Amino acid sequence: MEHFTQTKSSARADAASAPIKVDCQNIDVYYGDKQAIEDISLEIEDRSVTAFIGPSGCGKSTFLRCINRMNDTIESAKVTGKIFMDGANINDPSIDPVLLRSRVGMVFQKPNPFPKSIYDNIAYGPRIHGLASGKAEMDEVVENSLRKAGLWEEVKDRLPAPGTGLSGGQQQRLCIARAIAVSPEVILMDEPCSALDPIATAKIEELIDELRERYCIVIVTHSMQQAARVSQKTAFFHLGKLIEYGDTERIFTNPEHGRTQDYITGRFG
Repeated sequence: MEHFTQTKSSARADAASAPIKVDCQNIDVYYGDKQAIEDISLEIEDRSVTAFIGPSGCGKSTFLRCINRMNDTIESAKVTGKIFMDGANINDPSIDPVLLRSRVGMVFQKPNPFPKSIYDNIAYGPRIHGLASGKAEMDEVVENSLRKAGLWEEVKDRLPAPGTGLSGGQQQRLCIARAIAVSPEVILMDEPCSALDPIATAKIEELIDELRERYCIVIVTHSMQQAARVSQKTAFFHLGKLIEYGDTERIFTNPEHGRTQDYITGRFG
């Protein structure tokens, strides 16, 4: 049973090398009568990449969706516990989830551009949140977002063309640009490369590495190689519990828990 005991040391990052952006305390998630997440506490650093790893169905995507209250959209879901972002508990009833999601962008597993032009995919969020006062300002937001997503040079001459006409990898970078356009502080990525080929995956990983200089990024990935390449911190989940959390290099080379070791070496999962 010791493998499943969540201690303070395993629930906190090994060394405080950056300010804490998101502080999750005693999070439980239920879908109806079924408990999907059990008493998880986790601190996520700003301007770094934190990877969530673990076998399918272990709760990593469910936990990720707690950070922008996406679980609120599921009728049977109930979330308890506190998640502090810059000192404010995002689960407090006074917090508007729509405004929260402008601060916490999300990129999904399958690229999902809107059925609109490339330009309007990026402009949509700033428009509804009133972040640009005129066309010149909106043009600047669109260009800056596409540049940050490493896509500007590829699409600058076809901004009126539909976003759905881009390749899979370009569509995913468009979705990242769309998330960036509303000036979020945190970007959540739920297996952003699982539908992409190796070349597109390499571009997204390179982009993640650049974006972490500006944003707090949390990525769910099935690929342990990807977690090792892109993240500074790794959290290992199993059966709805956080088994171990710490510096990525240590998790992969010298894990504290036998269950982590078994998963990383392929003995289960």
